[in-house]
Amino acid sequence: MKKRLLSTSFLAIVACLLWATPFAAIKIGLKYTTPLNFAGLRFFISGLIILPFIPDFKTKVQALSSKSWKLIVKIAILQTTLLYGLLYTGISYLPGALAAMLIGTQPLFVAVMAHLMMKNDKMSWSKLSSILLGMLGVCIISLGRSDFIFTTTIPLGVGILILNNIVGSTGNVMVARDAGEIPPRILASFSIILGGLLLILISIPIENPQWIIQPTEYYLSLGWLAIVSSMAITIWFGLLGREGVKVSNLNIWKFIIPIFGACLSWILLPNESPDLLSIFGMLVIACSLLLLNYYNRKKAKLKL
Repeated sequence: MKKRLLSTSFLAIVACLLWATPFAAIKIGLKYTTPLNFAGLRFFISGLIILPFIPDFKTKVQALSSKSWKLIVKIAILQTTLLYGLLYTGISYLPGALAAMLIGTQPLFVAVMAHLMMKNDKMSWSKLSSILLGMLGVCIISLGRSDFIFTTTIPLGVGILILNNIVGSTGNVMVARDAGEIPPRILASFSIILGGLLLILISIPIENPQWIIQPTEYYLSLGWLAIVSSMAITIWFGLLGREGVKVSNLNIWKFIIPIFGACLSWILLPNESPDLLSIFGMLVIACSLLLLNYYNRKKAKLKL
């Protein structure tokens, strides 16, 4: 059991590290195309990348029931089409720091949705204190950014990102609660292929993207994003389906994404360097994760 918990924590950290890397690639890609179209292509290709790595593919697909296919479609719409459509749209209406803070509140939304939708994942004071401490750390890191300014589009952007958090949280809970019979790679590949295709179709009337040959850096960024998504989503869906893993506890690991993102910026970007506020925010997030692990270990000992 201890080894399994350790591997779950390790894989959660790996997935979060992968999710922290795309920001620069997204900025490069969006110089050449529209947000929804770019996101759609990214996830459509991601799903295709996973397909060759599914053992006994034909047997597993044939074994899927109509109920499983319906769930795959629901996850595709929630976790890819709506989630990333709302995310890219909401970010466009907000300064980066405020958007980062709102995205950082997702673990709280997941905990609330899990409390409402699952019998074995109820909110507790210990869990709530860990989440609120992690959110404080995200806010501190975000406030240290220079683009924290207010604009007239903020109410709309805030509303869209709150809706995005609700959609993402619901999708996470559905995967954890209902997708036990579907192999994680099957669920990940088919859901993001379908979700990506829907985003591409939606982008055509809304954004009117130009289908032209782009510079090499566009294709490099698209390829990197597709690989990152295929790996991270497959890992995450696998963890959500593990017996004994609570979706609310798992999502608290997402607080480390801004830590990884800031560190990568300091390493890769010449005009970025560590600042006191960001380091303090990181320490607060670290405390929230240590607090959660302390409570989990204490609870596990009481059961023995």
